[in-house]
Amino acid sequence: MDICKEIQKSLFDLQDLKYRDFTAKLTPNINPETIIGVRMPLLRALAKEYENNRNIDKFLSALPHKYFEENNLHSYLLCNVKDYDKLIKYLEDFLPYIDNWATCDILSPKVFAKHKQELKSEIIRYINSNKTYTVRFGIKTAMSNFLDDDFDKSLLCKIAAIKSDEYYINMMIAWYFATALAKQWEYVTEFITDYRLPVWVHNKTIQKAVESRRITNRQKEFLRTFKIKSK
Repeated sequence: MDICKEIQKSLFDLQDLKYRDFTAKLTPNINPETIIGVRMPLLRALAKEYENNRNIDKFLSALPHKYFEENNLHSYLLCNVKDYDKLIKYLEDFLPYIDNWATCDILSPKVFAKHKQELKSEIIRYINSNKTYTVRFGIKTAMSNFLDDDFDKSLLCKIAAIKSDEYYINMMIAWYFATALAKQWEYVTEFITDYRLPVWVHNKTIQKAVESRRITNRQKEFLRTFKIKSK
């Protein structure tokens, strides 16, 4: 059997109709008819099963996929690619076809941790894209890789400069800055105190930071004083 048909069959064998309906509510911009209904732990296990299949490249190159879960499986498979250059090529092919937050946010390649220097230029390229979920992926990748020991303030500035009407981009910017406040408070507070973020993103960042357990009560009170009240 062709590997793409084999994977589709495997996905339908794991179908959970109640979970399909639940997923459809979480991803309202996705055509419900493209959702099979497979729980994430089962998808991760399926990716593990297929990652060393000699024909998996045929699935990874069979774009666009028909089903939501095929895209999610694709993301899980890319998370475990060990060759950085090969991964970047896979991402180049796949990112333009990502059409929802869930598929995007699954995508956290482990090999990035060993290639921080090269990764910065890729992140900048991603956040300058005209594709919503490529931009979201770039911001998420910066959040996962450059807010700890490899902290890079220049990425804060580049992400703060993003201007978008896309909800899923703006929400990720807010998530990024709320996480940055928790990890790099002394460098990030100026973006709030100087009102360097768009109003909606500014307020959402404060909201998410205040909801975080990683922010102290004193810090939360400080942040609340900078919330912009709607007119």
